[in-house]
Amino acid sequence: MTAIDPDLRTISTTCAYCGVGCGILATPDGRGGAAISGDPAHPANFGRLCSKGSALGETLGLTNRLLYPMIRCGKGIMERVAWSDALDHVAHRFQHIIARDGPGAVAFYLSGQLLTEDYYVANKLMKGFIGSANVDTNSRLCMASSVAGHRRAFGADTVPGCYEDLDEADLLVLVGSNAAWCHPVLYQRMLVNKQQRGARMIVIDPRRTDTVGDDDLFLGLKPGTDTALFSGLLVYLADNGALDRDYIERYTFGFDDAIARARSMAGSVSATALATGLSEQDVAAFFQMFASTERVVTMYSQGVNQSAQGTDKVNAIVNCHLATGRIGKPGASPFSLTGQPNAMGGREVGGLANQLAAHMGFTPPDIDRVRRFWKAPRIATHEGLKAVQMFEAIARGEIKALWVMGTNPAVSLPNADGVREALKKLELFVVSENVISNDTVDVGVHVLLPAQAWGEKSGTVTNSERCISRQRAFLGSPGEARPDWWIMGEVARRLGFGAGFDFHSAADIFREHAALSAFENEGARDFDIGALQSLSDSDFDAMVPVQWPVRQGNEPQARFFAEGGFFTNDFKARFVAPEIPALRTETTAARPLRLNTGRIRDQWHTMTRTGESPRLGQHLPEPFVEVHPDDAARHGLADGDFARVTTDYGQCTLRVIVSERQQRGMLFAPIHWSEANATGARVGSLVAPITDPFSGQPENKATPASITPYEYVFRGFALSRKPLALPEHAWSARVAVSGGHGYLFADNADLAGWQSWLKSFTTDDLAEYKDFGGGVYRAACFSGDRIETCLFIGPARDAGDWNVVKGLFAADTLGTDQRRMLLSGKSMDGLANAGPIVCACFGVGRNTICDSIAAGARSAADIGARLKAGTNCGSCIPELKRLIAQAGPGDPAQRKLATAN
Repeated sequence: MTAIDPDLRTISTTCAYCGVGCGILATPDGRGGAAISGDPAHPANFGRLCSKGSALGETLGLTNRLLYPMIRCGKGIMERVAWSDALDHVAHRFQHIIARDGPGAVAFYLSGQLLTEDYYVANKLMKGFIGSANVDTNSRLCMASSVAGHRRAFGADTVPGCYEDLDEADLLVLVGSNAAWCHPVLYQRMLVNKQQRGARMIVIDPRRTDTVGDDDLFLGLKPGTDTALFSGLLVYLADNGALDRDYIERYTFGFDDAIARARSMAGSVSATALATGLSEQDVAAFFQMFASTERVVTMYSQGVNQSAQGTDKVNAIVNCHLATGRIGKPGASPFSLTGQPNAMGGREVGGLANQLAAHMGFTPPDIDRVRRFWKAPRIATHEGLKAVQMFEAIARGEIKALWVMGTNPAVSLPNADGVREALKKLELFVVSENVISNDTVDVGVHVLLPAQAWGEKSGTVTNSERCISRQRAFLGSPGEARPDWWIMGEVARRLGFGAGFDFHSAADIFREHAALSAFENEGARDFDIGALQSLSDSDFDAMVPVQWPVRQGNEPQARFFAEGGFFTNDFKARFVAPEIPALRTETTAARPLRLNTGRIRDQWHTMTRTGESPRLGQHLPEPFVEVHPDDAARHGLADGDFARVTTDYGQCTLRVIVSERQQRGMLFAPIHWSEANATGARVGSLVAPITDPFSGQPENKATPASITPYEYVFRGFALSRKPLALPEHAWSARVAVSGGHGYLFADNADLAGWQSWLKSFTTDDLAEYKDFGGGVYRAACFSGDRIETCLFIGPARDAGDWNVVKGLFAADTLGTDQRRMLLSGKSMDGLANAGPIVCACFGVGRNTICDSIAAGARSAADIGARLKAGTNCGSCIPELKRLIAQAGPGDPAQRKLATAN
């Protein structure tokens, strides 16, 4: 536990990660760190945190931190400059390019990590004053299809339900959502409902993820067939008396066209089974459960959104809820599980290129309304370029200046290699960041601007249920870091727009944002927080979480649409007749598999924050590809070996995990690794840049791919107090470890070369074990009684025990016996090997858990009582259950590695 100075005050703030929007209590330690715990008063989490949130205190250091403005000088190197010089340069170059090529030649690319106030200023500057709508966000990769689906059905991007519905539903349907790993706090809330109220759970996903296990039914459908499944459900509801005819008649339009289209693609249980690859029995069971349950919540996430048919998938789901009137009622609604901490806030202010502001669009009345409110001199009059199209326009030379804020597109966008090449063509490339180096920065940024990080920022964020929370500063800003809104405001002033950007605090911006939401609204628009437009600075500082709308004179509203009131011209919802689902790409003999991408439990985006946490790096420390056993056999792959995954856009080299939970013909690889932390593992470089025609969201789940074995003779690891530059010929992955830096690697080079590399920077106090004939080299350099650097290399599975040596490395001093045994790479008495970490929250390893099972633990609850594993966020519980099942009644001590998900 971190020692806390009693004079330092605990601050209530909001988590930096996903869209659940958990409340956090942060208590500074007076040394630049803080103790982190869940806020029991926050309605999103009631004190519970996931593994990532719990580890936020480990990510607050200044390692790799950008502390002052920098400009690339004539020599091609980045040099420190004064803020005034950096801002003058950015404004002058933007002004020059706009005057020469027009406002369409410049663009902003924003992030769901920004605060609402940052988003608001960026959107106002670009759309209202520069006059271009080329401002988009990495949220385009996350939830754009939900936005488009909501707008098509409801007339506005309205989330109709709330988290309380997860407590009150009798049927919970999860579609394309590994909530157990990606939204574990909400998932545990669902499990409480299941355990206490008997709610049933259905999981629909091509992968058997860790969300499967507590379900009552798993539907492992073929990729891209969600629309067919829910169209079949709509037909079943119509044919079995489950429609709410009164709701359809009074509050909706277009049902006849939607049901006709549904019948054409999935007109029966058997036709649905054929279209989706499911059994008729499972399809019928799903349809019957949905039809017979009034209180049903259908939750969907990236498996639905990240698709070239994502918007149609969303509307196919919404159609079923409209048809049954199960929307906006306690325990009944469609519900989008949002991926980023403030993707919703970005949507509110118009952070997407196809939105204007405050949930207004590019219609003549909305354009005029926003223009008058902002007193905007040259407001944008049409939609801008969405993310993928924006970077394609950069590649064509049409966009010449780009300002990236708080995101890493050279890793996260599809066709990431093409994105990197496009960035090199820019005349002006500006990045506002809190790290001095990442893949995007390293492409060749021209101007680096130091922005505040989480813990230093102050403003608001909005979570998946429309709840606005304060994100408060509890640390001082290091170096010359500034708020993003301040940086943009200073550039706006230099462009001659000072009167429109006379903001002195985040509270000033929030008040204007709230006022715009209510301007000429009168209930015509869903987003209205007008009651908050007159908050004083002290009231803003003390603001408690509140769910919008918060209209003048009205209480906050938890749900929408139970009795109609949609935001269309006739106030009726629209049924949408989706297109017949078809993947936009075909597999071939050269590309016989499909690549699915996604997240893992303990990492976030491109690991610029989570990659600094030792506990988060222990569960799955290396980039991997998951393969079904049949595909592994067909392509000559073995579990634990390496493989090269190739698509038409790039290739990666990844560790192989063979798993029956992966669908035949499919590969799965996580998105998190980049050139900054691994070799040849940027999975974004593999993904096809194909997008949904309505939302512009890319298809990240079904790129045609091939896989071949890639052999490395040697495996190994290195640990060091200082960062190391490993030889370029090695494949490697950097891992945060206690006390320094860890590296897992594989190589085919001569061992003598590794010995020479190590000796090039170590001291004389070097202990070595050499057996070059046997392919083994181990060495450790000491500073006093502490390991300074160590290197272990050996044949594939004989390099030494990473977990044992990592434990010794973390120690301040080694005893004589420990030092003597170090190069054996094996555990010794007095140093138990806990094994790979399963529970990141409490640092409980697999071997420790298996020992507990051998001692009689027969359930996850038993293990939790003995070891605390699984008692915080619960995201490791599925793995605990697998270890229990694998041990079996006859062999409780079996220690078979649970397959990564």
